[in-house]
Amino acid sequence: MRTRQPTTTLEDQRIPVRVKLAAAWTSFMFLYAYVDILNFFTPGVIEDILGGKVFEFDLSQTFSTTALTLVAIPILMVVLSMTLPARANRITNLIVASLYVPVTAFNAVGESWLYFYGLGIVLELILLALILWYAWTWPHTALSATMATSPDREAVRAQQQA
Repeated sequence: MRTRQPTTTLEDQRIPVRVKLAAAWTSFMFLYAYVDILNFFTPGVIEDILGGKVFEFDLSQTFSTTALTLVAIPILMVVLSMTLPARANRITNLIVASLYVPVTAFNAVGESWLYFYGLGIVLELILLALILWYAWTWPHTALSATMATSPDREAVRAQQQA
């Protein structure tokens, strides 16, 4: 028997950190939204909303503004991950993802459908961990000896961070 040899190999291109971060935030947002949307199928949720309550909170402009802010920040992180300069990008991703870990874990408090919410929260936490990992391990470039001592080194550093 002859085994067939592949005639070509697949190209495995390196994915830039910015793209990884934007993809992870996008995936996080899909989970964030779909867990909330699928929650409407939980018995009693619609009745509570019609009665003016979400979880333990009264529906109000303050509640809606807070909810919008909690959703808007990760949405904006998709754009910021692609556009901020490298140093600001790394720091922003580390801070925002770190702040969203407890926010995400809080979503399990008081929920009766622990399998449903547990799966959603675990998946969201995995994505936040990936974001933290990608940002923490952002590759560094070394300045050459001539660049490090040149009078224009600040311009070179600014260009490398962009």
